[in-house]
Amino acid sequence: MIEPVIEVTQLTHQYNGHAALDQLSFSAQKGTVVGLLGPNGAGKTTTVRLLNGLFPPTSGQMRVLGFDPARQGGELRRRTGVLTETPALYERLTARQNLAFFGTLCGLSAAEVSARAQELLDFFELRERANDRVQTYSKGMKQRLAIARALLNRPQILFLDEPTSGLDPEASQQVHELIANIRDQDGQTVILCTHNLFEAERLCDKMGILNRGRLLDFGSLTELRQRHAPGLWLQVRFYQSAPAAIPSISGLMEAVMENELTWRLKVSEEAVVPALVSQMAASGAQILSLQPQSLSLEDVYFKLQNAQKEGVQ
Repeated sequence: MIEPVIEVTQLTHQYNGHAALDQLSFSAQKGTVVGLLGPNGAGKTTTVRLLNGLFPPTSGQMRVLGFDPARQGGELRRRTGVLTETPALYERLTARQNLAFFGTLCGLSAAEVSARAQELLDFFELRERANDRVQTYSKGMKQRLAIARALLNRPQILFLDEPTSGLDPEASQQVHELIANIRDQDGQTVILCTHNLFEAERLCDKMGILNRGRLLDFGSLTELRQRHAPGLWLQVRFYQSAPAAIPSISGLMEAVMENELTWRLKVSEEAVVPALVSQMAASGAQILSLQPQSLSLEDVYFKLQNAQKEGVQ
């Protein structure tokens, strides 16, 4: 069995009597994108800081690339890259100068810095603007340069904190493609902290949903669906209006009205669909279309978050 590159067990961090993280446990494999999802204050950024050895946990265990971040943080950070929510770039320097400066801080030689900077400028499509000051760049270009800076030391794990925050759709799509390329071409592990559920659904192999320092669940989208939304969902569109008796039709596990003509119906399995259609037809419904529908990450996310608010979790 391949050992995970990140393994966290019952990790807790308290600050001023408040549990910023409360018994967090998860693991990440090489060459995967793992998302940490949750609202502000959920514990995403605290997790990244702990995993990079910036401060010790109150309790619990963590191993990152075989290192204990609390005791071997300096050695570990030579092998990781971090993009903070606000890109750490010098606006009055050029892109090439920024990469040269940060490359030197990483311990690269002048020759290594020059070669690596050129490689990254080409990869992130910044070569033509490499000698322009960063203050002249668009937000999307700055974000690409910030990710390039985080990759200078060829990290085995890349931590990205809200990498598309404030970007327009075109720039966000470029960043998404870059993250996928980093994983697929270079085999790096990416830890993605994000509020953007579409982004997470598109990019992440595994996801941890957090709130108030607690991990509500962790797994692939398929695993999360199976645990929190078992059964088969159908989207049914009606020709004129839906029958009032829909919620009482036998065999339904759940019924959600999207609008006057569209309902989402949940059944236990595909075998009960013909009987369901027969009952709707008998009640006078004229069905325009009926399609299987997978629950989105958004559906699962809010189900978990709402359950925690209600004290179910």
